[in-house]
Amino acid sequence: MTAVPPASQEPNGEEPDYRFTLANERTYLAYLRTSLACYAGGLSAVQFLDLGRDRWPARILGIVLVGVGLITTAGAFRRWQANLTAMRRGDRLPVTRLPLMLGATIAAAGLIGLLFSLWR
Repeated sequence: MTAVPPASQEPNGEEPDYRFTLANERTYLAYLRTSLACYAGGLSAVQFLDLGRDRWPARILGIVLVGVGLITTAGAFRRWQANLTAMRRGDRLPVTRLPLMLGATIAAAGLIGLLFSLWR
């Protein structure tokens, strides 16, 4: 039993070179690792970031990081599918804003975490 049907049965075109398919899967897995790191960072912020009685900054930071992790997981799957479809059709790969969103959010969360650490 094969996971992917042969190229003759593909509704979206021809099967691309296996190296491109594997590279697409590695990118997908890298996004999943990033989303797992966002989950871990968010949960750690809520659990361990101690700013006295007021825990709302840690909760906000945790919610933002876990939310970004969820968006990254969904976006990674959509990107993997879109890239695979484009490769099978021989089209250009679609442009995504996911890396920009990830970079900006992680930088902002890091800056907020640094500011709250210095504020303490």
